Amino acid sequence: MAISFTGLGIVPAIWVFGGWNEAFDYSANPVVIGIGAVLIMAALRLFRLTHKALGAMWSHSLDLREGHKLVTKGIYEKVRHPMYSAFWLWALAQAFLIPNWFAGIAGLIGFGTLYFLRVGQEEAMMVGEFGDEYHQYCQRTKRIIPGIY
Repeated sequence: MAISFTGLGIVPAIWVFGGWNEAFDYSANPVVIGIGAVLIMAALRLFRLTHKALGAMWSHSLDLREGHKLVTKGIYEKVRHPMYSAFWLWALAQAFLIPNWFAGIAGLIGFGTLYFLRVGQEEAMMVGEFGDEYHQYCQRTKRIIPGIY
């Protein structure tokens, strides 16, 4: 979580407020900024849909609530990990929105590290809790990109 927060929050904040790492700055392009704006809006919408679908079962840590049910409705009909999808969109948006090579890609590196360290653990936890029900769910959904991955 700390690595992800560093890439998605701390490094960009230092660049915005401190002017740090100006050697990696480049000229902002309105088209690139527009793409970033669309991506961040999509990320926020997906984040909201995820929270709405999970309700009280949402957790920032790898744990299951008492009486936890496998959520397969709403956005979860399309992908197994829509929260991760939202954060990937956020990290990609950051790369478009911040005209600095270092601060721009820091989110992709930070969140990418969290994702690849955590998604396997999360899926193992779900298999342990829900067994065949989760395996069947995995057969009909992709991890973060509908129909692709």
